[in-house]
Amino acid sequence: MDEKVKDQILRATERAPQWLRNDLASKDAGVRAQAEEILATTIANALANGTGAPAED
Repeated sequence: MDEKVKDQILRATERAPQWLRNDLASKDAGVRAQAEEILATTIANALANGTGAPAED
């Protein structure tokens, strides 16, 4: 894996708020699925924008 991509993914996941981390560990499949989608979107934005910050509209 490209080191730049790896670093972008790492920064995005490090910035994940605690509530998102808790939801990723939830036993409720719906809550967990929503958290996974949010994390995937965060990572996609980081890769598209080169940062761990959310994309600006």
